[in-house]
Amino acid sequence: MASLTSSEWRVLCEKYQRSVTLSEIESKKDPENDPFRSKYNARELLKQIKSSLGQYAGENETEQGENGQQQAEKELQVEQQIATGGDSPAGLSAARLGVIEYQLGVNHTETEELSAGEEHLMNCIRLMDKYEVTQENISLFIQSRNQIGVLWAGRGEIETAQGFLESAEALYNRYMKEDGKPPMDPNEYFMAEEDKLTEQDRTKRFEKAYTYTLYYLAQVYKNLEQNDKAGLYCHTTLQRQLEFNNFAPLEWAVNAATLSQYYITKSCYMEGRHCLAAASVVVGLAGEVPSVAAAKESETESEKREKLCQRKAEIARCWIKYCLNLINDAKKMLEDNIGELDADRQAEMKVRRRQEEEEKEKGRKTVVLFGSSDTSDSILSMEEKVSCTYPLDFNEARAIFLVGQNYVNEAKEYFQIDGHATDHIEVVQDHSALFKALAFFEDDYERCCKMHKRRIDMLEPICKDLNPQYYLLISRQLQFEVAETYYEMMDLKIAVADKQEELEAHTIRKINHLTMSSIKYYELFLDSLKTPDKKFPDKLEEDVLRPAIVAKFRIARLYSRIITADSNKQIENISQSLEYYRFVVDYCTRNQDAKKAVETELELSEEMASLLPLRLERLRAKLTSVN
Repeated sequence: MASLTSSEWRVLCEKYQRSVTLSEIESKKDPENDPFRSKYNARELLKQIKSSLGQYAGENETEQGENGQQQAEKELQVEQQIATGGDSPAGLSAARLGVIEYQLGVNHTETEELSAGEEHLMNCIRLMDKYEVTQENISLFIQSRNQIGVLWAGRGEIETAQGFLESAEALYNRYMKEDGKPPMDPNEYFMAEEDKLTEQDRTKRFEKAYTYTLYYLAQVYKNLEQNDKAGLYCHTTLQRQLEFNNFAPLEWAVNAATLSQYYITKSCYMEGRHCLAAASVVVGLAGEVPSVAAAKESETESEKREKLCQRKAEIARCWIKYCLNLINDAKKMLEDNIGELDADRQAEMKVRRRQEEEEKEKGRKTVVLFGSSDTSDSILSMEEKVSCTYPLDFNEARAIFLVGQNYVNEAKEYFQIDGHATDHIEVVQDHSALFKALAFFEDDYERCCKMHKRRIDMLEPICKDLNPQYYLLISRQLQFEVAETYYEMMDLKIAVADKQEELEAHTIRKINHLTMSSIKYYELFLDSLKTPDKKFPDKLEEDVLRPAIVAKFRIARLYSRIITADSNKQIENISQSLEYYRFVVDYCTRNQDAKKAVETELELSEEMASLLPLRLERLRAKLTSVN
């Protein structure tokens, strides 16, 4: 069997390098009407290399009827002959063929020929599985499993993908434990000795391949709803990208900010803050926002400006959620059974605060921290601007609120009402929610009322201008929230009035204005639920069941809170109130499944539906006797 001459081997290497250039560089310039032109050209070169290797290596030389001894001799000859200028290590020929099968698999996958891609990738894996894992082939072991894992995940076969990717992870861990030396990169099988990679470059490429393994596993675990595992793998992926300087700043920052939202849902605010601080620092590595003048001069600069501004605004929104959830979680811990601040619980939590902070700081040391020598200090400085512990009083809550409000302003600079209507409204809703959360900690009713007035001032204009035909869901949300805010303001004004010996006329007018405004917006919300022929549905959809019944219940209560000296008006208002209470009772009687969603409101409605008729009788009797 003839061996490859040095000139023949050089030709194969040149073809291989040309195929890489076509696939990775020139393919990006392919026209839209022929998007895979360079990939197809690369494929032809890879097929030629495979054919040559088969010809010289005796890949297909096993003739029918050969005995085991003859086959073994040929396999040994194959392993010895494919080399430039002499003998090869055992398994080198298989590795070279494996590389070509791997590249063909990637090529077919990238040109959307998944079955052919799977076949070549599995050829590579089966070929390599005959050999022990070594410094020469470990990268190929891992990269082939990465690719087949991605292919199966794309087909929705998540558990199959999981098996290949976890196998790649296990191979990496075993190799690092048993050997750990910088391994050969698959491309080096087709390089001249003088072109081989340095150990530093080998390490970088190998660790990059393993980082992809972890990244793909994070997606797999997310799809399998193993969220804790997914979060851990995503965190590790991001850290490794920083460590090996293998990341695009904008993409990395958005991924870190997205990960923060997972930590926030788990009430892990130290970790969430760390992710957001890192995101804010790393997004700065993408460069300054190009000036408007520069953007006008260049379409590329314009696109860069747009993308950078958008990413910064998205990270700002994640910061808003961090601040809002931190205050709201503290509120849930501190409120009593009627939703007011429990002073005893507040005092108890303040006593425990120091111990909890010490434990958290210890826990921090076990967290994989982001950063490098260039970014660590900046991330720490960013973290120090906002607390990660639950606020226990107004001043602590206000400090977090102000940070959130600054990010609201930053987000609104990009997400403006013209062009980003939905995003703009969601940011405004979050701003309103920040005021609502802060108001819980305020014990001065007048100041609390002013906070709710700020909410009205930002929500009501949008509510009036928004076209329900195009924004029905958002319109409903805003109508209900405005109604609820007026309702809370009414309760606060009544609480203030109860402390006065005699109600002044302007106080009465204010209370009645708030009451009627709340009724108006609850009614607008309820009207949006009606059928095209203006009838209220006999059975409400599950997503609007509770809001609708709560709206009916609160309108009933609101009518009973209107202050008037006119007995006829009193009778009219009480009658309206009774009608709404009875609606709640009747609806739940007809729809038994609704009872669980509105237990408290139903119980009070039943009680009021039995008491108000007596009150109406007394009012009517009193009016008759006067007349």
